[in-house]
Amino acid sequence: MSLRSLFVDFNSYFASVEQHEVPALRGRPVGVVPVDAETTSLIAASYEAKAFGVSTGTMVREARARCPGITIVVARPERYVAWHGTLKAAIDRAIPIAHVGSIDEMACELVGRQCQRAIAEQIARQVKDEIAKSAPGGAIRCSVGIAPNDFLAKTATDMMKPDGLVVIEQADLPQALHRLELRDLCGIGASMEARLHAEGIRSVAQLTAASKLVLRRAWGGIEGERMWGLLRGAWLPTAETTRSSLGHSHVLGPELRTPAGARAVLKKLLVKAAMRLRRDGLLAGAMAVRIRYIGVDQRWEGNLNFGPTDDSRELLHLLRGMLDAGRRPGHLLPGPARAVPLSVSVTLHRLGERAQTSGSLFAQATPARDVDTVIDRINTKFGLNKVYFGGMQDALAHDAAPMRIPFSRIPEASENEADHNALWLQTMNRFKAMTEGEHRKRERDKRGY
Repeated sequence: MSLRSLFVDFNSYFASVEQHEVPALRGRPVGVVPVDAETTSLIAASYEAKAFGVSTGTMVREARARCPGITIVVARPERYVAWHGTLKAAIDRAIPIAHVGSIDEMACELVGRQCQRAIAEQIARQVKDEIAKSAPGGAIRCSVGIAPNDFLAKTATDMMKPDGLVVIEQADLPQALHRLELRDLCGIGASMEARLHAEGIRSVAQLTAASKLVLRRAWGGIEGERMWGLLRGAWLPTAETTRSSLGHSHVLGPELRTPAGARAVLKKLLVKAAMRLRRDGLLAGAMAVRIRYIGVDQRWEGNLNFGPTDDSRELLHLLRGMLDAGRRPGHLLPGPARAVPLSVSVTLHRLGERAQTSGSLFAQATPARDVDTVIDRINTKFGLNKVYFGGMQDALAHDAAPMRIPFSRIPEASENEADHNALWLQTMNRFKAMTEGEHRKRERDKRGY
């Protein structure tokens, strides 16, 4: 009885929800985009669209060229969050959910007789039946993986899509993984793959044969040993972590790919982060700013330490100083001359609870916190950005980096706060990273290097 985890992964989730709610879209290629623009990229594609080579990260114009009959729809996060709750309840009727990995992924722990393969498979079929009852019509489907741990169970869901059911038992390891590529495994992206290549590991077979020492060296620490155990079926519950940073990133729209536009978006991102600090009762003592450029692999990075604060104006002043110190005379942004900014991010570090953090003994008393409190209350009551800093104007004019403060829970559908959902933002952050990579690759291809 080596089975401990049953993992549920909804297939092309956003596109499937759209197909369920609009029956005319069922069986047809569908692409979901964050905004209504031909220059944006898809955040989801239905399996009918994937058959034409359309996938997450494909630009809209390319999707239309590859699949002329595709229907492009603008994402409706409130509906995806509402269905998240409905589908969670459906799974719970078959087996309790132990952990929600993302808006379309849930892990369940098998206990007692459930660890027997026949019973685990029966539960998996019940999960699928409950989902079909909650979303009749067959548009919303899931793949289920059953394995000795969550990592392997999640891996199993990717082995058969859509609507798959794959079981990996202890006796199947490691051979069951050998047909996969390194990037098929959760936690191995482009940079991690490069580090594995440097260790002489170019296949999953070589990965599973590597020693703890080699994997620890490749991962740069204990995570390598953790991966060694997970690949062998070890049950390793996720370790609890404490928040060490807080921030936001944004892929700039074409109209904001200017130095002034990038600076405006950076200011807006920083104000969002400051609002979250105050909401969570935190102070920050360091800031990291990143700017990526089209066709340039190297990004500009700025880092600054300062006394603990949550004051928006003080943080904006520090941001301006950091950008001004790094730029050339006559330029608004630091980084390569004439480079076009693609994305920006602001991350606050050295977080501490306000109640447990002492301020500077030499800091002058200011009414800044009272002003921030009033602004936060006005924006909370009457709508975000009713009161804002002037430097954010360009970003607001183009609705860049919407002020959607994430909550640590999934809101009920009636709360109408789906845009604030942390899992939705997590998904969008993955999309942003993918989009940046696509833009850089496209620019390199255009330049011929």
